Amino acid sequence: MVEDLRLDSLEGVGPVTTRKLSDAGVHNVMDLIVRGPVEIAEITGMEKDTAEKIVNKARQHLVEGGLIAKHFTSATEIYKHRQSIGRITTGTNCLDTLFDGGIETQALTEVYGEFGCGKTQFAHTMSVMVQKSKEEGGLEGSVLYIDTENTFRPERIVSIAKAHDMDPEKVLDNIIVARAYNSAHQVLILEEAGPVIEENNVKLIVADSAVGLFRAEYLGRGTLSVRQQKLNHFVHLLSRIAETYNCAAIATNQVMASPDVFFGDPTRPIGGNVVAHTSTYRIYFKKSGKKRIARMVDSPHHPEEEVIFALGEAGVIDPEEAEKKTKKTTKKATTKKAKEPEVEATVETPEVEATVETPEVEATVETPEVEATVEIESDDLDPVEE
Repeated sequence: MVEDLRLDSLEGVGPVTTRKLSDAGVHNVMDLIVRGPVEIAEITGMEKDTAEKIVNKARQHLVEGGLIAKHFTSATEIYKHRQSIGRITTGTNCLDTLFDGGIETQALTEVYGEFGCGKTQFAHTMSVMVQKSKEEGGLEGSVLYIDTENTFRPERIVSIAKAHDMDPEKVLDNIIVARAYNSAHQVLILEEAGPVIEENNVKLIVADSAVGLFRAEYLGRGTLSVRQQKLNHFVHLLSRIAETYNCAAIATNQVMASPDVFFGDPTRPIGGNVVAHTSTYRIYFKKSGKKRIARMVDSPHHPEEEVIFALGEAGVIDPEEAEKKTKKTTKKATTKKAKEPEVEATVETPEVEATVETPEVEATVETPEVEATVEIESDDLDPVEE
């Protein structure tokens, strides 16, 4: 299969054209389909007509190999193909119900919401779940994680893998992280992702976040047109890669508050109609206390509904599991408190006999004996009358 995808396998593409395409970042036949004739002409300097012929030959080559659909296909064939499309379980009953079984391959799923609503946690969880076996709801593939906000944490991957009884080292080895430092670098990573996807059996591409760097670099209304053009190129490139390489794509998106909304939720996703029209599925995450709400905003066939989920050690989890865990923790704490032995704190204080010796003071008061002798003279007595 790899030999059939080489550029020199196309009729009319010689060594000079092959070298020119390789220098421009086009390494195989699939890259020709992903980039398109207009971009091929711009990056290589060849004429547009020549680029169109090469891209058309590449498309015909892939159709004959059965890698992409024919030009004209009946709805029955499309329906049969849709039945065999790959899906990645989210590990929760609630979100699997929302996605009708899980995240689809050959589609771009956009998740937007305010800070702390669980977008990055969802991306980390899906990076683990895609590595599970097909019987367990995974695709047995690796992950290409484009980190634009420096929010990827391998420690979180380890905790989620342990919660799902998976080997953390193997899970980490199957995640390829590309740190993007500016919007041009972000686009370049995606343009050169073809060989990485093919060599490492990548089944999930995560862009977290897809619009953050464009929003930070292009400020003001004067740069809005340029920003939207570059952003349009990135999301379309991501969507075409997912479709061509048969892998799933998840793009997280930031939000803004619309000041002209007086009633209802003023939260609006960034990127405008460019991102909205390109995304196959659009999901809105919002906080509700300790729980989270996911709402299907846009889908070709899913109904617009809401489900409640929570965040835990296993990433995104069902709210029932979060409640059970809380009750279990409370029960453990109560049991532990009941089993604690009663400790009698006895403080032995030595008896101190305080004896105060008070000296006996004998107070002897000698009173002198006074002899009073009264001499009475007879002359002084009154005569007694007889």
